[in-house]
Amino acid sequence: MDRRAFLRVAGGATVLAATGCGSGSKRPAAEITRRPVLRIAVWSHYIQGYDAWFDHEYTRQWGEDHDIEVVVDHIPYAELPARGQAEVAAGHGHDIFGFITPPAIFEDAVINHREIVEEVEVKLGKLPQLLQRNTLNPKTGKYFAFPEFWSPNPVHYRADLWQGVGGAPTTWDDVVRAAPELKRRGHPVGIGLSGDDDSGFSLLSVMNAYGANIQDEGGRVTINSRATVEAVKFITALYQTGMSQEVLSWESASNNRLLDTGRGSFVLNAISAARGAEDQDPSLAAKIELRSAMAGPAGAFATQSVVNTLVIWRFAQNQTAARQFLVDLAIQYREAFLQSRFYNLPAFPGAVSDLAAIVANDSTAKPSGKYGVLANAESWSTNIGHPGHSSAAAMEVFNEFTIPRMFAAAATGEVTAEEAVKGAEAAMKPIYDRWREQGKV
Repeated sequence: MDRRAFLRVAGGATVLAATGCGSGSKRPAAEITRRPVLRIAVWSHYIQGYDAWFDHEYTRQWGEDHDIEVVVDHIPYAELPARGQAEVAAGHGHDIFGFITPPAIFEDAVINHREIVEEVEVKLGKLPQLLQRNTLNPKTGKYFAFPEFWSPNPVHYRADLWQGVGGAPTTWDDVVRAAPELKRRGHPVGIGLSGDDDSGFSLLSVMNAYGANIQDEGGRVTINSRATVEAVKFITALYQTGMSQEVLSWESASNNRLLDTGRGSFVLNAISAARGAEDQDPSLAAKIELRSAMAGPAGAFATQSVVNTLVIWRFAQNQTAARQFLVDLAIQYREAFLQSRFYNLPAFPGAVSDLAAIVANDSTAKPSGKYGVLANAESWSTNIGHPGHSSAAAMEVFNEFTIPRMFAAAATGEVTAEEAVKGAEAAMKPIYDRWREQGKV
């Protein structure tokens, strides 16, 4: 029995005595040792079946090819920041740790992933600016994370319902005009105003479309602007005429449920919402159309949804294997893209050079061609902190749900739009000052 087969039979013992292996033969104890272990922590994926493929096919085969035992732990996405912080505080944990939003706040706890990015770029071409802004700190020049994939945030709308209120929406003005009638018919619009990531993505999309940003390209706080006030007034009107109070307490899956139960008429979400409808109710799924970003006074923008990044901790026990795993995963990403049913758009487009043709011709799409909107998603997607990078300061503001709180305070009449914006600015400035003092902004 060879070494690899013996270890499978051994069931994980670290060192075994040289006893009989079924045939009565003996081997020196020094040869019977456990394979090196690569420990990976990632979130529990939204797309059914993806985790089983990643755990039991991809990582298992990679481990066999490199004579390494790969252990994958899945963590609910909302717990990732706290679990990551716990590993940093302890100084030990996984070799690779995954986040679904840019982990800029962990910059000092991770290696510089620049060499890994550049190695992949040699094979697949340059990393797009959108992904670079999610993983590179221009102030320090450090890649604080390695980008695995990203998910855009397209509009999901019920085509059958919208036919009765003026046709398919293309602008935010279309949405606020149609929302009262849609709500009256029992199909409200769904834009979250709560402390969850999806609310933040959607509201930043509205801000960007109105020409409002939390910061400028140089990392200076710019939220207190006329454009932000107008965006807040727009959402206030939309909430009061076309949404239900439930959006004030939504969690990450709430907008999916609103759409997939047949109640919702319009949400912004990664394509997990459309895929969920396909799995649960194909007849409903056929009525759901996708569109790119809604246009506002400043253009059409949508803050991306998940940006899955992987980091190698400075204290990782198996950094060599971790680096190789990231390189191989990126170069071989075609199968991951397919297994995710297009949810995982490759961070390096060269990994799936025919992506546009694949998404346009998905055999499961109803109506046909639904997912073609993903082909040029990079052109209408923005990052958290646009037009600057997703810095530690920008991410702390996002993670504290400062933006949803600002919008909710005005929408519920607690304060005026102007007061809500000034309150957000007051909360943000100390955060930016602190990170600037640390040299990270």
